[in-house]
Amino acid sequence: MIESIASVYERLGNTRCNFECCDTTFRIQAAGVRADAAVTAARETVESLEAQLNAFDAASAVSQLNREGEVKNEHVARIVRRGLEYNDRTDGVFDIHQGRVEQDLKAFLRGDSEIPATSFDTGTVRVSGSRVTTDVELDLNGLAKGYIVDRTAETLTGLGRRGFVSGGGDMSPPTGPVAIESPYGDDTPLKVLDTDWYVATSGGYRRSRNGADHVYDPTTESLGSRHESVTVVARRDCMEADALATTLAALPLAKARELASEWEDLEAVIIHDGIFHTTDGFETHVLDA
Repeated sequence: MIESIASVYERLGNTRCNFECCDTTFRIQAAGVRADAAVTAARETVESLEAQLNAFDAASAVSQLNREGEVKNEHVARIVRRGLEYNDRTDGVFDIHQGRVEQDLKAFLRGDSEIPATSFDTGTVRVSGSRVTTDVELDLNGLAKGYIVDRTAETLTGLGRRGFVSGGGDMSPPTGPVAIESPYGDDTPLKVLDTDWYVATSGGYRRSRNGADHVYDPTTESLGSRHESVTVVARRDCMEADALATTLAALPLAKARELASEWEDLEAVIIHDGIFHTTDGFETHVLDA
């Protein structure tokens, strides 16, 4: 009998860990050569990046950027470049210029404020090498967790080893079937994915207050996800899956379906009023589809 590659990796070593970071639970696992060391390095990567990208930590590079209007940081620069790309490709629905709105929404959701964000901002952002300058506070949360998953997954890759990173609903390509969490509070998964693409899920079901959550559409100045749940699988990376899940959650159903169907190398399922709306190729990423 020929032993599978997966079985060989498992026999050489199999390590996993769960920990809290980025306001969610991260799960890291590695199988194969030096799996223990790889998981340790991966966790250190998550925590190092979170310290640089957490807009609610005054010592972070993102906070420095929002406070001083300038920072030199390669990770922030990469995220800002991608954010500006998605701002253009989504006609402004995905908008990193809304750092003040992000702060106001989080305060409202925590109960520290009785009024959610009431207006949206415009501004100018420039990137040159690793230096970012801005005249408006930035919201990089729609990309930061996906970026952390991508960079962490890189630390797990090695000769004779494979790994998997999940940060809440954002995942590197799974090494086995993964379930899409139900937004209705039950234990039955919406779908079970079997895919080698990156995965991200968005929606207001995890934390909301009076119809507001972390999702917003600055083009219509509306607050709150328009759907119960959106799950995206993307070939490019987790950052793309993260950004598009957030964007689709903010759009009305017809526009969300249109954008998802037109975006290359991306499939999605949108749960709206209890009905599953999928792109044409989504079921190819579902177990036993």
